[in-house]
Amino acid sequence: MVTREDLESFLIRMDLEYEEVDPGMFLVRGRNSSLPVVVHHADALLIIRMKVMDLPEMGENALELYRTLLVLNATDVVHGAYGIEENELILSDTLEMETLDFLELQASIESMELAATGHMERIRALIGAEVEG
Repeated sequence: MVTREDLESFLIRMDLEYEEVDPGMFLVRGRNSSLPVVVHHADALLIIRMKVMDLPEMGENALELYRTLLVLNATDVVHGAYGIEENELILSDTLEMETLDFLELQASIESMELAATGHMERIRALIGAEVEG
């Protein structure tokens, strides 16, 4: 089983900026995205979460946004899935600590970064937000 120390060594090998904000909980800054990722070593699971953006009140566009997120989950997000929590759009993934290895963690973080950056323009258009560039 992967330990907290193993997890930290994986982050070092990936050459990611990180800080341990609580025991076993790391705030990670990826290379491909300015969005921070929380990597939390919790018992038998590793929980990876990325806040993509705050969501405004959606009104009539909500159905199209939800549909698009479900389609992206099914067709374009390799690791994890989009979700909504307290008006925040998040990407999250859960990995088993017993079988976790370096390449699996790397693939998960990189997939989430790629999804967040690759889908941002489309998501912002659906909610009527300006696309930052």
